[in-house]
Amino acid sequence: MKATRLLAVAAILAAFGPAPVCAAQLGDTLRSGPLTFVFAAEGRALARALAASVAPLPFLPDDIMTGDPAVVVQLAPDEIAFDSLTGGRAPEWGAGVAFPSDGRIVLPAYVSRRGAVHELNRVLRHELAHVGLQRYVGDLQVPRWFTEGYSTWAAGQLDENAGWLLRLAFLTGRAPPLDSLTLDWPERTTDARIAYLLSASVVAYLYENGGDRVMRLFLERWREIGAFERSMFDTYGLGLVQLERYWSEYVRRRYGWLTFAAQSVVIWTFTALLVMVMFGIRRKRNRERLERLRAMELPDDPEYWVHTRQAWPPDPRPPEPPPGEADGPPER
Repeated sequence: MKATRLLAVAAILAAFGPAPVCAAQLGDTLRSGPLTFVFAAEGRALARALAASVAPLPFLPDDIMTGDPAVVVQLAPDEIAFDSLTGGRAPEWGAGVAFPSDGRIVLPAYVSRRGAVHELNRVLRHELAHVGLQRYVGDLQVPRWFTEGYSTWAAGQLDENAGWLLRLAFLTGRAPPLDSLTLDWPERTTDARIAYLLSASVVAYLYENGGDRVMRLFLERWREIGAFERSMFDTYGLGLVQLERYWSEYVRRRYGWLTFAAQSVVIWTFTALLVMVMFGIRRKRNRERLERLRAMELPDDPEYWVHTRQAWPPDPRPPEPPPGEADGPPER
């Protein structure tokens, strides 16, 4: 809760802070365990909040961030500093950049299209996962879909909101075909996020079919023998071809349009719309029936009754005298 409040304060400072400064002015530092945060003067509250949010990464040793080089987190105070620190290589949707070989992470500590400041704790965890995974396997080349999938999953970015985005992507045909794990990383923000989430769904599939212990065993074998696919087969009994087939079935089953239609929110929304439509039809029918009944009713205009009585034939009988007059005058 404290970290969240500090992040909120940091967002306000970033939005209404001083004019942009260059990257060379990141002179303040904060040491938190094996991490060193480097920031401009107005970024201290954000650095403290991010340092308090750091937690161990799944499947990796707790001391994975120790060693040489030390891990440095640079908080860029503006877009100019961010481009300078990243060499201008970050795409417009990139919320953070990690350089695992240098042990360096660059985060945008300002309000921009790259993301909200209060979400930087997840972004930091995502980039730390990149650094930690690469440090664990050493010089081995990590498939991009796996490092992005692991980092996205470890940062908790494959959540319910992400699940709905995948369902909508499948429903509208925005999701790429699931015939290869070598997913392309497009330039558009939404398509790139879908690629990240699909990669994370592979890690989620492996985790659901083995748990923490099996995933740790897979990473250990991979580091020992240096062959990704062989380690996958020795641990899960799956080659990449079988993994792709089972994973694609898993994704379609979990995030396909049938699952979308089965969601309770969708069911209740459809039910509410159906009830409203039926209510409108029922109301229209009742209105039409009421109009027909009114057309059949006799009008309430008094002239109608007068006109009708005058049209009746006269009574031929003489009018009867009032009571008492027929017997003559009363006796005295």
